[in-house]
Amino acid sequence: MKNLFKIFISSAVVLASFSSCKKDLNLTPTNDIINEQVYASAAGYKQVFTKVYASFATVGGSGAGDNGDVKGIDAGASDFIRLYWNVQELTSDEGLCVWSDPGVYDLNNMTFTSDNILLQGLYSRSIYQITIANEFLRESTPEKLASRNITGAEAEEIAKNRAEIRFLRAYQYWVLMDLFGNPPFLTEDNLIGKVSPQQIKRPELFKYVESELLAIETLLPATNEYGRVTQGADWMLLSRLYLNANVYTGTAKNTEAITYASKVINGGYALQNTYKNLFLADNNVNNRETILAINYDGNFTQNFGGTTFLVNASINGDMDPKSFGVPNGGWGGIRSRSTLPAVFTDAADKRAMFFGDKAANDNVAVFTDGLRVTKFRNVTQGGLTPSSSNGTFSSIDFPLFRLPEAYLNYAEAVLRGGSGGSTADAIAYVNKLRERAYGSAAGNVTTLTLDNILTERAKEFYWEGYRRTDLVRFSKFTDGSYLWPFKGGIKAGRAVASSRNIFPLPSSDVIANTNLTQNPGY
Repeated sequence: MKNLFKIFISSAVVLASFSSCKKDLNLTPTNDIINEQVYASAAGYKQVFTKVYASFATVGGSGAGDNGDVKGIDAGASDFIRLYWNVQELTSDEGLCVWSDPGVYDLNNMTFTSDNILLQGLYSRSIYQITIANEFLRESTPEKLASRNITGAEAEEIAKNRAEIRFLRAYQYWVLMDLFGNPPFLTEDNLIGKVSPQQIKRPELFKYVESELLAIETLLPATNEYGRVTQGADWMLLSRLYLNANVYTGTAKNTEAITYASKVINGGYALQNTYKNLFLADNNVNNRETILAINYDGNFTQNFGGTTFLVNASINGDMDPKSFGVPNGGWGGIRSRSTLPAVFTDAADKRAMFFGDKAANDNVAVFTDGLRVTKFRNVTQGGLTPSSSNGTFSSIDFPLFRLPEAYLNYAEAVLRGGSGGSTADAIAYVNKLRERAYGSAAGNVTTLTLDNILTERAKEFYWEGYRRTDLVRFSKFTDGSYLWPFKGGIKAGRAVASSRNIFPLPSSDVIANTNLTQNPGY
């Protein structure tokens, strides 16, 4: 059992004590259990603290598909990673989904509207997680602790927990900023139930996320329990934030991206020897590469999202689900667009993990029309399948941040003119990844271009939720300079409006909150 799941289990008492999200940051979690009961002891704070973490890996408090925290979407599909993956990958040159569920084809074809249920679900999930983070921070001030006679070591531990919660909230605000641009905004300082949340513009939200991450940098531990936030995660998100600063604010911050990528590189992390082992069921063991992961367990975090989704939806019955560690699985849903396997021009690159004999995408509705991605496998390095309640759920942890991102952020920021780095180091960092992929120096490069970096990011991070953000930063997401099958809804691909570089706010939220103005183009 992964350590953090001991905490997740203990948080079950609190899972039902928070209200479902109604896409409104102006909510306080309520139920029959009132705040004074929940926060009456240090143990109660611990339960709420772990609920914030658990909400990344669970859909609610009562199993895989019932009574989800986020309403308005099927609970089984409301897991954060499943929603985030759909939004980042199905809109890009990497993934296609065969299912005709509401909202799916609109993402496949980049024809999404403000009523898209999957966009609404992700927006609501992020806001829900911000809401419970705000609640913990609101109730854990020194004054609140003193009023409840929580002092000494217990109070000190809660104070340390606050920094982790601030990071998790900043991460979700980054998600909203990256995807939706101009979301509603509230923190623990706002009065609850008085007014509807105000809208924050993207450049101002950038400043807020930056300020939070900088403020907690020295408050976070250098090391922590597996699956919990560390300084390294803070540095990695800052590097990512700065690398995309020109998109978010119109002002590049490549020097800062180099600074924080370098902190990660020098932070004691190390590449896993074998790339494929990063995506197996025991990827929590002896792994110094993953900086922060969402922890999944086939017995204790059952839901139809996360890595359960990534494994099951990528295979069908013809692919021997047992060999993927899901003997009762195989949903036949998602596969690659032809543009993804095409980036692997050298068969010696071991990062290429595909199944099938037809790479072309002639029919979106045919699962075998395109190569299946076999990157995530619910088996251990020794070939064992971890226990699962019904042979469907995965125990693979999903990496939010890995060391290679620091290497590639550094290299890209150097090429974009950032100071404090060198081209020689950039090439060396890229070659570290290629040497692992090839098993030797045979694939090493001596020069780099920005296009090289974008291709290397595709090879290293495909199906990990990076691609849309990368394509936007490289100005290739919406225009006609780079096409892929069914971009814009036609087989050959076509340009779409540049306004689609960010997603619409859900129409229901814009109608409900008159402080919100819809993003241009929707």
